[in-house]
Amino acid sequence: MSFLPAELIRKKRFGGAHTPQEIEFLIQAYAKDEIPDYQMAAWLMAVCFSGMNAEETAWLTHEMRDSGLVLDLSHLGTTVDKHSTGGIGDKTSLLLAPIVASLGIPVPMMAGRGLAHTGGTLDKLESIRGFDVAIGFEKFKKQLGTVGTAIIGQTKEICPADRKLYALRDVTGTVDSNPLICGSIMSKKLAEGMSALVLDVKAGSGAFMKTPAKARGLALALMDIGRRFDKRVTALITRMDEPLGRFVGNSLEVFECLEILNGRTSKAEGKSFADTLELTLELAAHMILLGGKAVSIEQGRTMAAAALADGSALHKFTEMTTAQGGDLAAGLPAAKYSEEVRAVEGGYFKFTDLEKIGLACVHLGAGRAFQKDALDLSAGLEVYCEQGQKIEAGQILFKIHCAGAAKAQAAGPVLLESFTISKTPVTRSPLIHEVLT
Repeated sequence: MSFLPAELIRKKRFGGAHTPQEIEFLIQAYAKDEIPDYQMAAWLMAVCFSGMNAEETAWLTHEMRDSGLVLDLSHLGTTVDKHSTGGIGDKTSLLLAPIVASLGIPVPMMAGRGLAHTGGTLDKLESIRGFDVAIGFEKFKKQLGTVGTAIIGQTKEICPADRKLYALRDVTGTVDSNPLICGSIMSKKLAEGMSALVLDVKAGSGAFMKTPAKARGLALALMDIGRRFDKRVTALITRMDEPLGRFVGNSLEVFECLEILNGRTSKAEGKSFADTLELTLELAAHMILLGGKAVSIEQGRTMAAAALADGSALHKFTEMTTAQGGDLAAGLPAAKYSEEVRAVEGGYFKFTDLEKIGLACVHLGAGRAFQKDALDLSAGLEVYCEQGQKIEAGQILFKIHCAGAAKAQAAGPVLLESFTISKTPVTRSPLIHEVLT
């Protein structure tokens, strides 16, 4: 069935709801280059202004999923994945995959790269020498059967319509739309072949959703799509108005995860890894429950903690790394230069604009301004204070890691815009705002 793109643009512009046939036409025709970018951009903008109802969003997801290969992992039993909407220092995927897989639950993960102020799991893994995130689907499926987990990037075979649409959204100011966000996230997760999904939807100045209420709306929409496709989905609304853990930056975040896997969760000075560990255990507990290995969240949390304590999660991470060509013995990239940022006055430390932390890391070389930018995998920040901490003048707030003083000088002014020193006590947000099941 064929339609006139201009009429469909007009229909959505004035708030009309599309039929499944209209959405199928738009997505499949655009994927085949039968609709030009300028018309699809106009339609995307109309969606941003007029929205889509739940049925439209589900059909959009369906068509984006079916524009490419859909994996069948049913032979593995119940498979469970986790998706985060992204933030600063968000490294839990590197811990969750080995923890949950070590308990006998297959964990297929299709992850992304960092862009703008948020980091990417693939970039972090590539700071391990030789780690291959493009192993192909046959090896991906085989590794899931033997190791129990694999983390790869999206390929041209998976959701090509989404890849093309996202590139257009990125340059036309149409990224910030819940239906489009939902379609992009869930089409890839459904194509990946998972049985169940735990969503970590971030809320705060370092997230795309700035408030818990907006994060909740997105989470409910994502959950609705999953259930329409007969998937079990749980969502956690979590804090992102301060960095997660001590480190921000690719090899630095891998280092933090290896410390946790080795049972070392704090350092002699500065911020501990406690919040990274706490959130990881909570997300793992929900994954284990969905995977059928626990009958309660409490039991799942206990099982996850035991997998860390007895070394089985570390063994699984090493096994996954080796299977994908990585060499942990080679060590992680280390920055050539470091510089401390100290408090000029005493008071209470307060993050005011966490997105600036991510943008400072872009200046250091740890993040991308554009998708094709090369990264300095050793660059990043070490965070010494948590929200609301009482500090003294001269106390270390951050340590910058980068290639040289020029990079540090470029990042410094942006970093200083991310926080303030308050004269009155500052309340710290809860790590987990809400759990939706």
